[in-house]
Amino acid sequence: MLRGATERLREAGSESPRLDAELLLGHALGVGRATLLAGPELPVGTGQQETFAAFVERRAKGEPVAYIRGLKEFYGIALTVDRRALIPRPETELLVGLALERVGWLLTAAPRPAGSPPLMIWDVGTGSGAISVAIATQCRRRGYAADVRLLASDASADALALALENAVSHGVADMIDFTRADLTLLEGVAQPEPAELLLANLPYVPSSVVPELAVAASFEPIEALDGGPDGLEVVRRLLAELPASLRPGGAALLEFGADQEAQLREAVATTLPGWSVTIHLDLSGRPRVAELRPPLGA
Repeated sequence: MLRGATERLREAGSESPRLDAELLLGHALGVGRATLLAGPELPVGTGQQETFAAFVERRAKGEPVAYIRGLKEFYGIALTVDRRALIPRPETELLVGLALERVGWLLTAAPRPAGSPPLMIWDVGTGSGAISVAIATQCRRRGYAADVRLLASDASADALALALENAVSHGVADMIDFTRADLTLLEGVAQPEPAELLLANLPYVPSSVVPELAVAASFEPIEALDGGPDGLEVVRRLLAELPASLRPGGAALLEFGADQEAQLREAVATTLPGWSVTIHLDLSGRPRVAELRPPLGA
């Protein structure tokens, strides 16, 4: 079954036909890849064969494996995913790791007076809630859940509903406030207090490139991919809103395309003169996350 599915998906143009076949067969059988690899002779019932065949055909037509399975692994947790939001990418785990480093430093660099309010972390354009839920899960695991409060905002009510589902399933919904917003402009409620840390993985694919993406991307919400003519249209809008959204001494972590560093630096210099820009590289050694800080005293 795996060999046949692998060949079918290879012919259909999958970039990872064997992995896709293993994940889909495991999903059809209700087992993990390790079980498949350890027991290739295991019998498969007729109903399971039919389910698997249907999964393979959906994948052959371009549907992402994550949507077929209904889940995606991200930063050590399994998130529910569907067409309401973008599928979390491995590259975004860098942003989560950097945010957790920053939170740890803020909580331990100096004694916190009794009664200090929780650190405010704002996840702008939360989508599936991957960033917020991963951070909240790690904060709870590390024992400082009470010292952190997250705000997850998105323009899409459907995406927010999915994010809330993920927060509930991981037991961190009590740590995250979900609200609808156009970037940092909340709808129907008072503006929140400025954040110590603002995070954003906004659309950054140039409009002309969106039609050229892999077929799988056509199943995802286009508004979560299309970043305008040069890919940074939405990012520039957020840059203009950062001074009012960050506390003094705060920082913003923004994900961007690997070929957009020069454009991003220019946008920051134009919109936020005097702000510092530190670029963090992903595991492939490519620019991926910009850390922005206002001038001292600002």
